[in-house]
Amino acid sequence: MIPSPFLADLAVDDERYPLKERVYLVLAAIFVVTLVLTNIIGIKLFRAPFNPEFALTTGILTYPVTFVVTDVVSEVYGKRRADFMVVLGFGMSLVLLAVVQLAVFVDPHPFWVSGTEPLYPEVEGYQYAFESVFSLNGVLVFGSMLAYLSAQLTDNFLFHFWKRVTKGRHLWLRNNGSTVFSQLVDTAVVNSILFYLGFGLDFWVGVQIMVTIYVYKIAIAVLDTPLVYLGVFLVKRSLGYGFDEEVGP
Repeated sequence: MIPSPFLADLAVDDERYPLKERVYLVLAAIFVVTLVLTNIIGIKLFRAPFNPEFALTTGILTYPVTFVVTDVVSEVYGKRRADFMVVLGFGMSLVLLAVVQLAVFVDPHPFWVSGTEPLYPEVEGYQYAFESVFSLNGVLVFGSMLAYLSAQLTDNFLFHFWKRVTKGRHLWLRNNGSTVFSQLVDTAVVNSILFYLGFGLDFWVGVQIMVTIYVYKIAIAVLDTPLVYLGVFLVKRSLGYGFDEEVGP
């Protein structure tokens, strides 16, 4: 056992709220906040690196972080706690969507117009800009939420499948083996709904776009492997365990 002061001095009752649960709470908070941010910023498209003619959603900048946290929680706390975190994130995303739509619906006040160098001369301009960012396409929301649940639960299942196969060795294999397939599920589900039901694209055009998006996701997934190792090391160290030690119940 490795003693560590990390997170050990938080101002809470140690007996009622053990350190292990506090660390899990921090990880779940990071997961949920990152997921909610992905839903907020994902509306923007940007030019893809190395292929500026291709557009990527800004959600790709934050969404991979959720898979890092999921794998860290799976490794340290097990499948059930990781699945609970995924479902919690789904519930909080629904809360976000409801609150955002309420904010879009309420009547804007003229005070919204800035008194100095306003971007728009009338409040209607601000309302239009707000709606252009936060108004939701029903097809896109349905596709993204279905893809999220499918991909994250698939990731957890495959992570523990590979852990059993390798008898707990080769964290890099279960990290990448689960993420590579779960990102395929995510890409196929959300983009199939978006491209074919939402945009009505030709089948092969949609496939080409999905393949390109998937390549970028896999590149990011491979690069996040050191972050998973670092996350597992820090969490286990904070709990007083070595990297190769199993965390008890």
